[in-house]
Formats: sequence, C-alpha cells, structure tokens
Amino acid sequence: MGFDENWGLLRKQAAERQDTRMELNGTGEGPLPGLGGQDFAATPPQKKAAANTIENELEPNTKKATDWADETSAAAVKEFDGWDTGAGLKKVMDTWDKQVKVLMGRLSTEKGALRGAAGLFTGQEELIKSRFTPLLKPQPGPYTSGLDGL
Repeated sequence: MGFDENWGLLRKQAAERQDTRMELNGTGEGPLPGLGGQDFAATPPQKKAAANTIENELEPNTKKATDWADETSAAAVKEFDGWDTGAGLKKVMDTWDKQVKVLMGRLSTEKGALRGAAGLFTGQEELIKSRFTPLLKPQPGPYTSGLDGL
C-alpha cells in the first residue's frame, strides 16, 4: 500500500470516529447571555481605556518588537548573503513586515472603533435623555393637576 492509499484510509477512519451529534442538557441558571442584562458589556469609559491601552502599550511595544526582529533578521540575512538560507530569510522578513503592517492596521482600526463606539454610546444616551427630560418635569399649563381642567 502506497502513501496516498494509506493516508486516505487513515483520513477515512478518523472521519468515521468523529462524533457529530449535539446534545443539549440545559441552559444553566439565570437569564440567557445578552438577554435581560442590566448593563452593556463595556461602558464608554471601558472602551476609552481599551483604546488607550492599544495606543499606549500594544502599538509601541509591537513597534519595538518589530524593530528588534528586523535588526536581528537583517544581520542574519547579511551573514548568509549569497546562500539559499539568506534568500529564505529575506523572504521570511518580507512576509513578517507585511504581517506586522496588517497587525498595526488592525490595532489602529480597533482603537478607532472603540473610541467611536464610546462616543456613539455617549451621544445616543444624551439624545435619549434629552427626549425624556421634558416628560420628567411637570409642564406648566391648565392640565398639570391631572384633573384635566376639572
């Protein structure tokens, strides 16, 4: 039996052993997640704090780690110049740089989204509050007694 045949047989046996049933014995105590909760999962101050953590810790530390890795890798590429190892390391460095750019972009996007959501929530709360405020204060007029003018 060749490798491909043996590999196919092993894959088939593994697929047959997998249990695809689903069993639900209960949902646990209390309300379901996301339903009937008293608070948001994260308040605007928590979102701002998370955005600040990204800006003040994650982005600078990622940049430092990237710079250190680039310096070390560049030295290795220089040492192996002319060898296949040097070309391979150069390719790895290029891939690394692309991945770091994606990561830094993602961190920046998440930071902006957190700050935007915090501002949006605060703005919506203020708008809702402004709409309900007139209902909370007694309005002057002939019907403020609740007796409809009687």
